[in-house]
Amino acid sequence: MKLVIKLFIFIAIFSGCANQPPVIKIGKTSPEISEQDLINHIKFLADDERTGRYPGTKGSEEAVSYIVNHFTDYDLLPAGTDGYLQNFDFITGIHLGEKNQLSVDGKTFVVEKDFLPLEFSSSDNFNGSAVFVGYGFAIDDTIKWNDYSDVNVESNWVVIMRGGPGGDHPHSDFAKHIPLRKKILLARDQKAAGVLLVNQSGDEDNMIPLKHSPNSTPVGIPVIQVSRKVVNNILGRKLEELQSVLDNSYSPQSFEIEKNISAQVSLNKKTISVPNVMGFIPGNDPVLKNEYIVIGAHFDHLGYGGEGTGSLTPDSNAIHNGADDNASGTAGVLELAETLSANKNNLKRSVLFMAYNAEEEGLLGSKYFVNNPTVNLSKVAAMINMDMIGRMSEGKVTVGGTGTSLEFEPILKEINNNHGLNLKMSKEGYGPSDHASFYVNDIPVLFFFTGTHTDYHKPSDDWPLINVAGEKQIVELIHDVVLRLSNLNNRPTFTEAGPKEASQTRRSFKVTFGVIPSYGSDEIGLEIDGAKKESPAGKAGMLKGDVIVSIDGKPVKNIYDYMYRLAELKPGQKVEVVIKRGEKELTMKVTL
Repeated sequence: MKLVIKLFIFIAIFSGCANQPPVIKIGKTSPEISEQDLINHIKFLADDERTGRYPGTKGSEEAVSYIVNHFTDYDLLPAGTDGYLQNFDFITGIHLGEKNQLSVDGKTFVVEKDFLPLEFSSSDNFNGSAVFVGYGFAIDDTIKWNDYSDVNVESNWVVIMRGGPGGDHPHSDFAKHIPLRKKILLARDQKAAGVLLVNQSGDEDNMIPLKHSPNSTPVGIPVIQVSRKVVNNILGRKLEELQSVLDNSYSPQSFEIEKNISAQVSLNKKTISVPNVMGFIPGNDPVLKNEYIVIGAHFDHLGYGGEGTGSLTPDSNAIHNGADDNASGTAGVLELAETLSANKNNLKRSVLFMAYNAEEEGLLGSKYFVNNPTVNLSKVAAMINMDMIGRMSEGKVTVGGTGTSLEFEPILKEINNNHGLNLKMSKEGYGPSDHASFYVNDIPVLFFFTGTHTDYHKPSDDWPLINVAGEKQIVELIHDVVLRLSNLNNRPTFTEAGPKEASQTRRSFKVTFGVIPSYGSDEIGLEIDGAKKESPAGKAGMLKGDVIVSIDGKPVKNIYDYMYRLAELKPGQKVEVVIKRGEKELTMKVTL
């Protein structure tokens, strides 16, 4: 849809910034919170021309310019590392490097036709013999099946079939044993030097596309998909014959292969620089102006969607405009910035306005800020997050984080007397949006949210469905909350309210370490953002910045390894954990 206001586009050059997008000027807006301004902001951000605001795209750059220009017009002071911008690295893709080779006894094969590395393969080369290990199982529960029991795979390639008997589907008796990472981690634990992965007989030879996703973290050994033609050459017999025996006998058929397999994997990640956008209004109290109220929302969305993006229509290739998620929250930041700036004399504490990038990829923008703050993080008195505030129904608004400060609920109830909204308060501070990055750093948070809906993460999340009158009510309430927090004599007292890790993680395992994973970390292992004091990890002495590299004698290369290791452990068990702290390696005993 086209904007109802005239757009004037011109190029502005930012000092020290290369390849800056055009700054987009719009007509005059009202200094009051208005429905017209809110919907105009949402229309612009959620227009098809923004192509879903995926980080690094032209549409995202236009959104950045739009926000920067408004911050400038509202007389906000720059709060980034480069004017209003705080740039950070964002991985946009993964592609084949210079050399990707595979040969069997000197016979060479063609990359992308006969073989293709998996996205989480390590870049490496290896020359050696192989062992066929069937489905790559090591099961010891109701089903007894260990493909590694009678063979030695150390320093060899292993040939593994995808899936299990009956195929690769969630209702299989083997469902929890067929994830690729689990099979490859098991092969690595058996000291295999590399994995050759093949589709089952009857499946097409189609290979998993080489596409970057959060799953792209290298596993530590080369992992190569190969066609059945290549596998038949390696085995010296037809794969379907072996598969038939496996499926009918429900028992291992592993054997050593006296052939020389040589391979080299080279994968490169494409990284670009993308920005958060940040500006602030200084407070007018000589002491309190050194403290900050943060008002934030993410402005990115899913682009054209597709597999691995989080789209709930992954088979479609259509613009996901994200009007509610989260043009609505970004519009709220812009309106609050304008009206608070017009009345800045009412602010004792400073107010920092933040539009985060790459939230949909794992809170990357807000996490980057808290790890690289442009203000003293200990001076942040409270953080208010708006994510999906555009679909209010029956006056209902969920406010998360109300337990993160004892002052929050009384303030909200008192102020809401003048607004009449139906506030559904949730005490827990952790949640699936940018406020979580602040909560894990002991900062009181409030998260405003009007709920999920059938258009969530679909192309149908578009601006005509926005309840703009309802959003205006929410933004007006937040405005009054910000004024109150800015003028308190004493800053809100932080109170821990619920876990500092995703509750899904706690429900999925019999045990927990009680650590906060540092999502987006480049460390080999699991870097942590902290450990709850009374948790097993906290009692063992783990600290923020520690990197878990081994659990119970088994290596941990990334968060996926960590989760699989956790799934193997039992309550009451005492395990040895090796961590890296700076340049030192420390061994700790953790009682689960």
